[in-house]
Amino acid sequence: MEQINTVLGPLSFGQGGWGDDLLNGALLTLQLALCAMLAGLIMGLGLAGMKLSKTRMLRWPAAAYTLFVRGVPEFLILLFVFFGSGSLINAVATSVGLQGGYEVPKFMAAVAGLSIIFAAYACEIFRGAYLAVPSGQIEAGQAIGLSRSQVFFRIRFPQLWRFAIPGLGNLWMVVLKDTSLAAVIALNELLRIAKLGGETEQSPLLFFAAAGALYLMMTSLSDVVRSALERRARRGMAGA
Repeated sequence: MEQINTVLGPLSFGQGGWGDDLLNGALLTLQLALCAMLAGLIMGLGLAGMKLSKTRMLRWPAAAYTLFVRGVPEFLILLFVFFGSGSLINAVATSVGLQGGYEVPKFMAAVAGLSIIFAAYACEIFRGAYLAVPSGQIEAGQAIGLSRSQVFFRIRFPQLWRFAIPGLGNLWMVVLKDTSLAAVIALNELLRIAKLGGETEQSPLLFFAAAGALYLMMTSLSDVVRSALERRARRGMAGA
């Protein structure tokens, strides 16, 4: 027991231990993933609407966006957003006579980068879910005199979420783990704290194992929530 306590000592809580830091890193990871997901959902819905539009001027930019984001490494997109946004802000400030030197907050840059990535994939999930709603139900709604907006909000939209939840749940798992990419811009999320602790205590395997356990706890809990949402969305369906 004493030997185990000695090995796990660096993970203890309080002064001299890294337990508090790891939990704070996990909390920041969750905050980052949640913010990116919320922003990405809004952007994804908008992009899906553009892709489903009959207007080419809306379809083409959305198609180009998803093609670019899905074809470029996520790591590169995060770097591009962090350094590119700072350069853009300073260039605009200089052009209007203000002093430059502005720096984009790391958390905001990470949220922006991850939401850009999330939106590209969420767009395809929403588009597929929209098309998966049986056309017969849409026609039935129109036949009883419902307007286009009523058909959308009463028939298509509720079922759209039912079809989209499994894909969005998997995408949430990906984004939750992709928050580790924010370590490259020195944001103190879980993986960066584990790396710093491992280097400081010269026990990298111990800290990375602890980080892995925390990631596993978060993804396992997320899977339980996803399953509950799926069951709720299937209420009233045959075989649910």
